[in-house]
Amino acid sequence: MRSVTAKILIWSLSTLVLSLAAFSWISTSTADRARREAFARSDAFELYQAIRAYEGGGHSELDRYLAALNEFEGPGRYLTDSSGRDLLTGEDRSALLEGSQGLRRSFMNIGNKLVVRVASPDWRYRYVIVNLPLYGFAAFAPYYFLLLAVVAVLFWFLAMHFAWPLRRLAGAVRRFGGGDLTARVEMHRRDEIGEVGRSFDNMAARIQTLLTAERQLLQDVSHELRSPLTRLSLAADLVGTAGDREAAVSRLRRETSRLSDLVNSLLQMTMAEGDPQAFRVEEVSLSDILRGVVWDCQLEAEQRGCHIEVDAPEDVRTLGDTELLQRAIENIVRNAIRYSPGGAPVETEIVVSEARTVLTVRDHGPGVPEDLLPKIFSPFFRVDESREASSGGIGLGLAIAQRAIRLHQGEIRAANAAPGLRISIVLQKLPTG
Repeated sequence: MRSVTAKILIWSLSTLVLSLAAFSWISTSTADRARREAFARSDAFELYQAIRAYEGGGHSELDRYLAALNEFEGPGRYLTDSSGRDLLTGEDRSALLEGSQGLRRSFMNIGNKLVVRVASPDWRYRYVIVNLPLYGFAAFAPYYFLLLAVVAVLFWFLAMHFAWPLRRLAGAVRRFGGGDLTARVEMHRRDEIGEVGRSFDNMAARIQTLLTAERQLLQDVSHELRSPLTRLSLAADLVGTAGDREAAVSRLRRETSRLSDLVNSLLQMTMAEGDPQAFRVEEVSLSDILRGVVWDCQLEAEQRGCHIEVDAPEDVRTLGDTELLQRAIENIVRNAIRYSPGGAPVETEIVVSEARTVLTVRDHGPGVPEDLLPKIFSPFFRVDESREASSGGIGLGLAIAQRAIRLHQGEIRAANAAPGLRISIVLQKLPTG
């Protein structure tokens, strides 16, 4: 049995049937006993009134009293002597007194009727009531079956309440597994099933984004590798045929170095995407990381004719992976140095607020057209597609930085500073206390 609907219905109805059976047994075994105890005083009073009528007015008064009782309570009430002779009709009703000797109040069953026998205090009279129905299963059966039908309908709606969203989720999973990356559950329930549906949608969106990005990255990598490999092949051919072998070897080395830089950047990008096992979150000093990056990049800045300024508190701490944060900040600083004009500073700053920490890097270069700002973090994106290798990087630095910062649940932004470009890294503040 694989259907959740069938399972819920069968288990629910089985539980209901067992509950009804137990209730029927309890009601059958206790209802008559409760009735016997509840009407003890009423039966004794009827006996007293019957004796009083008989002794005070004879047969006629007893007949009038019993007739009135039988009219309201139903027929089946008799007053007998101690031997069982009916004092009104003279009939022998001793069979109704069987087993009642010595008992002030006793009971017996005749068919589906309950017989009550009550003896007078002086044991001269017996009062018999024989028209009381027994409370058995048959008496309650119509109500049981009605209850069973109503609850069965409610259980069916309950089963569909759980089974329908699960079927919807299973259908979305099948479509997504079959290659439809747009398949979503779009479930708005607030219970655990709704949570599973929303988790699937988030996972599917993440996978779709990653697969789309990786496909685009593969196309970009193929395109980017084609040019340096072609130039490398030409440079290798020139080594053997060129008149100036030193120039040919130098060109070969440059192309090899550029290809090596491209491969290293791709490896960094893969690492920045993050292996959960390799991502080590610990308390780190963002100030020390920034100063270390500035120290490493100072020589490159001097070669470009610019300098790096640092405005940061002594020890700003955050949670993160030291290597990833260092790589992200270094790529941003090197990008700023690359586009900073000679004599202009590259400004770095750390600002701490109540809820977050913001690290900014600003150059005084030409900036980026406003419509291209959202694209500068895309892999291999260049503002000037026509520039040659010597005019800039390979377009992966900011993409690597963005992926590293996202791993830290942070945010990276770009804005024109007029002049120049300002890159801001927003990180969560280290909790205190």
